[in-house]
Amino acid sequence: MPVTDVTTDPEALTMTLTAEFVASPQRLWEAFTDPRQLERFWGPPGYPATFTEFELAPGGRARYHMTSPRGEQYHGVWEFLVIDGPRSFTVLDSFSDAEGRVLSEMPTSRMVFEFEETASGARLTNTTSFDSAEALEQIVAMGAVEGSTMALDQLDRVLEGLRAYAGGKGTQTEILDDTHVRITRLIDGPIDLVWRAHHEPELMKKWLLGPDGWRLAVCEVDSTVGGRYQHVWEPVGDTEGERFGFDGETLFIDAPRRVVTTEHMTGTDFPSTLNDLNLYEEDGATLITLLIEYPDSQTRDMVLATGMTDGMEASYARMESVLAAV
Repeated sequence: MPVTDVTTDPEALTMTLTAEFVASPQRLWEAFTDPRQLERFWGPPGYPATFTEFELAPGGRARYHMTSPRGEQYHGVWEFLVIDGPRSFTVLDSFSDAEGRVLSEMPTSRMVFEFEETASGARLTNTTSFDSAEALEQIVAMGAVEGSTMALDQLDRVLEGLRAYAGGKGTQTEILDDTHVRITRLIDGPIDLVWRAHHEPELMKKWLLGPDGWRLAVCEVDSTVGGRYQHVWEPVGDTEGERFGFDGETLFIDAPRRVVTTEHMTGTDFPSTLNDLNLYEEDGATLITLLIEYPDSQTRDMVLATGMTDGMEASYARMESVLAAV
């Protein structure tokens, strides 16, 4: 976990975050000042950032929005005050409307990003200063500490590159908190093919099978917002088990990068999960990131105990073979 400390100081009116990385200060600088790299980690899981403007110069502005799993957008603006690359930069950070107008009713803070060399790489120190104790309390109450920590914990994959970060590691499952689990798997193939593999029934029936001995008997997909899907699996031959399935609704779609759906076990009164699928391609490989939101920790633990990760790895390994032949 890169973030080593987050401290709030009500007297100094500051929140200070410290993180350590196995990378040079120059590499950190590049990640924070290239909007295409920055948007890969600036938003916390489930709220990826999109930068629509980025003028890295004193007096310049950066505009961005974070998109929730249900498609709501939350906008922000940076005004660059001081640029001292590759050591530091300072911005005024404000909430805004969709046109980039600062919301006066929300706090504006001053953020300093500092990058310094360490024996093992580089340290980021991010100090945010507020105008009042009330503003500091408001931002903390909105989840700034947790959100900033989870956002920066995504930076390693950007600094290392996808193949170094995830190549050969198979399907990885991380418990983020009581209700969120993040699953990652690198697929050796382009993003367009991986997207098709998640949405075209003829491809899905070739790989979305779980362990050997099962087949996807029903695969109905409506990849439009409000559209519904249904998947039903059944055992083949001598495989033991009972037919089961899942159904759900598409809540948000941004092809070929992101789709958010609900998932409910058909024929049960189990609560639905929220499945947020993100794809990112680099150097001919695509990182699948699936963020699952469970209703509670008990449901999360029950599902993980079924061997879900092993089943998904079997399916993803099969996907790579299928896509290689497309």
